[in-house]
Amino acid sequence: MGDGSAPVTTGAATPVPASPPTGDDGWTTLDGRTVAVTVVLTAALVTLADSFVLVGVAIRAPAVLPVALAVILSSALVIVAWSAVAARLRWGCARYRVTPERVEVRSGVLMRRRRSLALHRVRTVDVTAGPVLRTFGLVALRVGTGQRSGTGETTLSLRPIERIEGDRLRTVLLDAMRSAGGPQAGPGDGRIAGADPRWMRYGLLTAATPLLAVGVPGILLQLTEWLGVRDSLFDAVGDAARIVSPAAVGVGVGLVLLVVGGLCALALYLETWGGFRLDREPGGTLRVRRGVVTTRSISLEERRLHGVELVEPLGVRLAGAARIDAVATGLIVGSETESTEHRTLLPAAPRSLAERVAAVVLGEPQSPTAAPLTPHPPAARRRRLAWALPAAVAPVLALALPGLLVPAFPLVIAAAVLAVLAVPVAVLLARDAAANLGHGLTGRYLVTRSGSLRRSTVALRRDGVIGWRIRQSPWQRHAGLVSVTATTAAGRGAFTAHDADAEDGIAFAAGAVPGLLSPFLRERAHAPARPGPRPSRSGSPQRAAPDRHPGTRRRAPGRRGR
Repeated sequence: MGDGSAPVTTGAATPVPASPPTGDDGWTTLDGRTVAVTVVLTAALVTLADSFVLVGVAIRAPAVLPVALAVILSSALVIVAWSAVAARLRWGCARYRVTPERVEVRSGVLMRRRRSLALHRVRTVDVTAGPVLRTFGLVALRVGTGQRSGTGETTLSLRPIERIEGDRLRTVLLDAMRSAGGPQAGPGDGRIAGADPRWMRYGLLTAATPLLAVGVPGILLQLTEWLGVRDSLFDAVGDAARIVSPAAVGVGVGLVLLVVGGLCALALYLETWGGFRLDREPGGTLRVRRGVVTTRSISLEERRLHGVELVEPLGVRLAGAARIDAVATGLIVGSETESTEHRTLLPAAPRSLAERVAAVVLGEPQSPTAAPLTPHPPAARRRRLAWALPAAVAPVLALALPGLLVPAFPLVIAAAVLAVLAVPVAVLLARDAAANLGHGLTGRYLVTRSGSLRRSTVALRRDGVIGWRIRQSPWQRHAGLVSVTATTAAGRGAFTAHDADAEDGIAFAAGAVPGLLSPFLRERAHAPARPGPRPSRSGSPQRAAPDRHPGTRRRAPGRRGR
């Protein structure tokens, strides 16, 4: 496979690597090298922490450096020895086994713990190997049910085990997952997409670059204060400002921050997506492999795939690129960040390639995300402007009012600069968000699009919709808008067409899954003819009740007010 891992195949006719020796009851121990792995990791962390301590002592109190060195070395030896003993005890008490019905794990030294997952509930089988594990030829295998749980009871972790044993268990568990729902062959096995070095430029266009440009220098400044050299650094910057000019120093510092943020963003992108491969394996399984220092292998059964999401952050979208995420059942594991990593099938890549990958993954001749969509009415743009302008004006007023009352002209100048910058940007983003709104039906899929800073185009299979949620606020009712949400068991669980025209939104929901909304809608074409005005008891004509909007909820029989 090119990455040094043992080949993984499926099928009854293919031999599976033998498992390590087990006891009479089928329980297997973890790899004994877990003690060595723990010692190496603990020693690395202790060495890093002790190095900072020794540098600080050498700068602030060089006279006590020999005593500090002796204390630090002795404490480091105690910590490493204790970690080795604890790892040996944990290894001696940890066992696992895979039966025809369940995967079970026993652990705990003082408090014994036994956990198990039914094989028919297994949704994810992920293999991860950090640099230390890779050095020893080991991996960490995680088995999950794809459900959120605050106690973590829906995920089992085996760490560490041999790479061959990890591949064997992955094969066994994937075969069990397929047999639970019936084998399903993919439309064509083999490589779907691979990493391209040119994609690294998209790593600079994400929100990570400005965040790292601020966060990393902040950490470094905190370290300089702890080491006692921050005042000297500030004095050097002040001297440079007096020699050159404050403006030039400010520009130079800003450029340095951008360079630092860009380098850190590139390093983060390389570590996350280096060596990326997306393959379709026999039996209908999509496998994503990625990572340089820490390698990851994530498997997804295609029968659990209900659609895709084309994600375009603003910077990436301006560069003509997009990311592909899976909309599938069984991928929400742990935190939101973790679930995002699990559902990404393709990192930021040229949009044309992303749409081709989406089409191949879905088995369609053309990606549903490329289909033309129905735009939303101008009232949706007015609503976004009504949100954006107060959000932009509020900080301007927060600076201007105190500046005028004190008075403090720097605050007034800052408010004016912020108004010049923030208000036009807010208007542009609001108009862009309104222009990106859309919905439509194409083939087996319904498609929704929304967002500006993060534009998202979701193609969801119609047979995956389990319900509809129709919301109409008083402002929307006045403007003739409605928000239509398709609920599903896949992905985030709900996908919304925001601020659609009321008639179009109801027709979109009714046409996506015919019959699902029929009990709640009154079709005007089949409504009985209303009689004309009839005289009241007083002799004056009585006005006929107006027709209800087709999107309003009908009262159930017997629930009328008395």
